[in-house]
Amino acid sequence: MATEKVYPMTQDGKEKLEQELEYLKTVKRKEVVERIKIARSFGDLSENSEYDSAKEEQAFVEGRITTIENMIRNAKIIENDGETDVVSLGRSVTFVELPDGDEESYTIVGSAEADPFEGKISNDSPIAKSLIGKKVGDEVVVQTPGGDMKVRIVSIQ
Repeated sequence: MATEKVYPMTQDGKEKLEQELEYLKTVKRKEVVERIKIARSFGDLSENSEYDSAKEEQAFVEGRITTIENMIRNAKIIENDGETDVVSLGRSVTFVELPDGDEESYTIVGSAEADPFEGKISNDSPIAKSLIGKKVGDEVVVQTPGGDMKVRIVSIQ
């Protein structure tokens, strides 16, 4: 029997997923059912694009609910041990690209809550994989799809 995937995440990330799940179950699901009812009233379902669209949205919502339930059920909360001198899951790391790049800061989180636009990168990303286990002052070569990048770790929080 295959083992279920474990989803490492922060407590905050788990709470956000629980909020999204609640919204999908209590609000979005009802909205979609209402859309389907209205679309059915238009008559012939075989040529009813409103009905098709509503059914597609329903499938998406139900799929997302199932995915989130699975992620929550298999969540492993990241608990920091108080040690802030080593890059690890749940920590924010600031680095500078060498030789003269700008500083960049990211929080390393599990893939379930990664959002690069919010500065949260997955522990499975090339940058995170290269930085995990390193310390302030370490120079690290990060292998990216666009080529290697050398960085120096400036701070860890």
